[in-house]
Amino acid sequence: MVNKIVLASGNAGKLREFSQLFASWDIQVLPQSDFGVSDADETGLSFIENALIKARHASRISGLPALADDSGLSVDALSGAPGIYSARYSGVGATDEKNNAKLLEAMVDVESKHRTASFHCALAFVRQWDDPVPLVSSAKWSGTILREPAGEQGFGYDPLFFVESEGMTSAELPRDLKNRLSHRAQAMSQFELLWQQNMQGADLA
Repeated sequence: MVNKIVLASGNAGKLREFSQLFASWDIQVLPQSDFGVSDADETGLSFIENALIKARHASRISGLPALADDSGLSVDALSGAPGIYSARYSGVGATDEKNNAKLLEAMVDVESKHRTASFHCALAFVRQWDDPVPLVSSAKWSGTILREPAGEQGFGYDPLFFVESEGMTSAELPRDLKNRLSHRAQAMSQFELLWQQNMQGADLA
């Protein structure tokens, strides 16, 4: 049975979210840093391509099954940007604060009715680095971009991403609620079905 997988990310927020989501499966999620895995070169042109690149890279070096997500924000008024470049939108030395500031600057003249956006998440799981049939799922979460940040939870663009149904930003949502609504949670729900169909009882040792 699978009881340990490596998460192909150094993002503490993602590790926390995935650890919570995998806890019910009695699977320990370990960060790639525990195995000296450096960030992969994300040369794909889509979220799914980049997720697969990262998962294979982490599995090859760690020797464990690996899970990767590639996620980001797509803003309609910016023709889908920042998209796959969400984490490094503000350039070299990008931080959440710099990325959010650049996004607000790019949208300063965009009217409220045109500030629609969506978070996207693609998940890729490989049993070993050269797995020919990886498990892949993807999902999106729709919202709008505010003119100033609100909330202290979450990470990335969460403080600017307003969730209409809840009347608050992703960064203001209680963590358990975000873990039900978010793009990552939706992709995980799809992934759980794939796991049950393909992995239950599998021995990867």
